[in-house]
Amino acid sequence: MKKTFPLLAALMVALASPAWSSGKDDHGHDHQPKHGGIVVEAAHMDWELVAKPERIVLHVSDHGKKASTAGATGKLTLLSGKDKAEAVLKPVGDDRLEAEGPFKLGPGTKVVATVTLAGKKPAAVRFTLK
Repeated sequence: MKKTFPLLAALMVALASPAWSSGKDDHGHDHQPKHGGIVVEAAHMDWELVAKPERIVLHVSDHGKKASTAGATGKLTLLSGKDKAEAVLKPVGDDRLEAEGPFKLGPGTKVVATVTLAGKKPAAVRFTLK
């Protein structure tokens, strides 16, 4: 019994992990990527980061509906190994912010987006590239 308990506990944790979930949270909100990026929920919003060396795009939605980025301000901080870079995010279109590169990206790169949407408190959103 002593040897099977750690295995059983590890199996229960693995089955409860988000990798096994449908992509919906406890309230039925869908957190699947819609633009091929990485989705994180923060400050009651969904943030999808699409990172390419020449441009990083941050799509913003509110429970599956596009959120306005008009008047938004923001910046990106990229941490890749010992390298650190920053870039300004600018509103583009109705529901996204963009930063122009070039950017040094790779697996494990951490991206912190600090964004203030019009009329809202600042949000810090953290991503790790795969």
